[in-house]
Amino acid sequence: MNHAKQSAGRLAATWIEPGMVLGLGTGSTVRYFLEALGERAQKEGLRVRGVPTSLDTEQRARALGFELLDLEAVSSLDLTVDGADEVDPALDLIKGGGGALLREKVVASISRRLVILVDATKCVERLGSTFHLPVEVVAFAVPVVRRRLESLGAAVRLRGAGPGGTSDYRTDNGNPILDAVFPNGIADAAQLERDLALQPGVVESGLFVGLCHDLLVGHEHGQVEHRQRD
Repeated sequence: MNHAKQSAGRLAATWIEPGMVLGLGTGSTVRYFLEALGERAQKEGLRVRGVPTSLDTEQRARALGFELLDLEAVSSLDLTVDGADEVDPALDLIKGGGGALLREKVVASISRRLVILVDATKCVERLGSTFHLPVEVVAFAVPVVRRRLESLGAAVRLRGAGPGGTSDYRTDNGNPILDAVFPNGIADAAQLERDLALQPGVVESGLFVGLCHDLLVGHEHGQVEHRQRD
């Protein structure tokens, strides 16, 4: 599996051109991209500038010598490279397994091109088939949002919750996450994304509909499949 992720990450690093301002995603596959981009920076003198989507990515990028920017400094990004927990044939995504969904979606929203890196196990026919849907919420609204998700047919768990039902887990933004499992997957991801955006107390959902431009699917033998949104 690591070889598949590495292959996708290394290919994405070759797509970065001098002068680009990047969105730097989060997750295990993106780490290979960052490492490969760091190698290019050392060998070619490539100047890497970008907005990190998590504290983890910020630390990794800083260690590689990248110039980190905040959203006050940039109004748009040339290209963002990120991962996903699931991707369907339309290149719609579930993200947020690592808890960075809010920052990832903000960065994706101002990116001219969003490149997603996955291994083949993340490709599904219907979102929600193999992975839960993360929903970041304000702590006060957890019971309300939980009940709303349950009314939509999901089994819901507070991320990190122990036997007592409480959790100290918080995102980089200081919020808890509800993980929602839909037994038959998500029938209409676009509609569910809209519904959750209107639910008071929801900060963001892990549904990324219509945002991905390019998908790189890594395979164990080193081949990388490139798919583009129609």
